[in-house]
Amino acid sequence: MNNNEQYVAAIDIGTTKIVAIVGKKNPNGKIEILGLSKAPSNGVKRGVVLNIEETVSAIETTVTDVQHRSGIVFTDVFVGIAGQHIKSMKSRGYINRNSLDDEITKDDVFNLTQDMHKIPIEIGEEIIHVIPQNFIVDNETGVKNPIGMCGKRLEANFHIVIGQVASAKNIEKCIKKSGLKVKDLILEPLASSDAVLTDDEKEAGVVLVDIGGGTTDVAVYYDNIIRHTAVIPFGGNVVTKDIKEGCSILLRYAEQLKVQYGSALGDIAPEDKVVSVPGISGRDPKEISFKSLAYIIQSRMEEIIDAVNFEIQSSAYAEKISAGVVITGGGAMLKHLPQLVKFKTAMDVRIGFPNEHLAGSSREEINQPMFSTSVGLIMRGLDYLETYKSSFNAGEKSEMSEEEEESFERKRAETQTRPLDETDGKISWTEKVKKSLSKMFETEDQDIS
Repeated sequence: MNNNEQYVAAIDIGTTKIVAIVGKKNPNGKIEILGLSKAPSNGVKRGVVLNIEETVSAIETTVTDVQHRSGIVFTDVFVGIAGQHIKSMKSRGYINRNSLDDEITKDDVFNLTQDMHKIPIEIGEEIIHVIPQNFIVDNETGVKNPIGMCGKRLEANFHIVIGQVASAKNIEKCIKKSGLKVKDLILEPLASSDAVLTDDEKEAGVVLVDIGGGTTDVAVYYDNIIRHTAVIPFGGNVVTKDIKEGCSILLRYAEQLKVQYGSALGDIAPEDKVVSVPGISGRDPKEISFKSLAYIIQSRMEEIIDAVNFEIQSSAYAEKISAGVVITGGGAMLKHLPQLVKFKTAMDVRIGFPNEHLAGSSREEINQPMFSTSVGLIMRGLDYLETYKSSFNAGEKSEMSEEEEESFERKRAETQTRPLDETDGKISWTEKVKKSLSKMFETEDQDIS
């Protein structure tokens, strides 16, 4: 299968929805989405899987649907990981080389990066991503590509993303119980960033805020390097619960009120408008004013924005963010939210749509903030395959007769019960680091020459 025909499938396991998506890269380098399906997520809370069976059922529903919609059969998937257990830290590592006169090689950089996986972390945690930021050669700082330089001591600053081992294992277990294999786990803020941020924004300095149902993901970029990542353990669902409790109504009506009539600014909501909500079990309907509703929403959104502000200050890049804030995710569609974020952060704000790299007939359907992470996972998946020269287990599905379709479902059921080899489709960490950094430095060498 050539590069233009390489299909990639991804699953975004969120707190409110689970999305299965299939895409490919067209000859112009744009992403073409061939199929997308979503189902309600009932087994996930704040990005962490709490009910395996319900999550597996939702994954199976979306996967079966997207395979029929796209005509693509797949068994490998890229999966996003987020949740309140995710945290990031900065660390510096170094190696002393044998000779001052020998040039620094790729192996030296590989060894330095690999050493970062030996840093002490708490029991039950694992390192998900190790991202080099800059290098220091014999106290010469700000080196982006040390290969070819001479020096005795090679140091580097790293951005390290850490998560709970149990949370990652539960995600992998859900995927395997659905008859699929995890090709790679990808941090969701990184995927969303790829889908909605421009190169100019990343260079100038920008904050991505992905407001999901259970969590709010934050990523800070400066000089084309990710400087800070964080997951805030609340999102759009807490706003809905506040409306439910504040107005004494059912949760489903609270969600409808938020989406249809909600505003993030109470001061500009009309005072003379009310909406009637059906009473519980035949009781009299309730009348709720637009202004009261807006103030409930505003108070909770201010709390979320304050938490985002704290992460921006913690990144130490608050003064260097020239491009401001980009908000995305399902929560970004709340009316007047950009104005509130701009007021609270004193930065320029825009809503991020995943249309930067999209093409094809389904572009308008997919171009919604709630699908930013899903599109980003497809982009990261394609980059993964190019980096490791890896193939992806997917192929086109021809029109099936009823007998063939029954056979396909039987095979799929057998796959669900077949024990999977733990090493199947996996690349050793050493090989993964070497190939990833090799690609990065080859590209930089070409630019220099």
